[in-house]
Amino acid sequence: MGRSEGAAGGTRASTPEHSRRIALLAAQAGLDKKALDVEIVDVGGKVDYADYLVLMTGRSDRHVAAIAGAVDEFLAQNGTRAISVEGLPAARWVLIDLIDVVVHVFLEESRSLYDLDGLWMDARRLPVPDLPSGSE
Repeated sequence: MGRSEGAAGGTRASTPEHSRRIALLAAQAGLDKKALDVEIVDVGGKVDYADYLVLMTGRSDRHVAAIAGAVDEFLAQNGTRAISVEGLPAARWVLIDLIDVVVHVFLEESRSLYDLDGLWMDARRLPVPDLPSGSE
């Protein structure tokens, strides 16, 4: 499972269900900003720093920054504040640390280069929420 304490005094989510909810909210926020190739990777029990990784891609550095900002803001509005956001303003790869969930927002070239999808190829994926009707 995730960490018991994080940087800046963050603490572990109360339950695995709570971590799952955060991952799903992060994915939805990315989709709402037109993120591409959104995946939720279940790494619970495989690493000690997170239960889920949320991977997504933006079309440009501005798009990556907008996606990351939207994810961070949406989760804060839903009671979960990031303990760290790394990779801005360059926005080639932005990492949002939510203690038990780590969100990675990539430019396509960066996602291919670091290949977290391949690294976690055997990990279970959660179904990504559908876009609300009328969103495209």
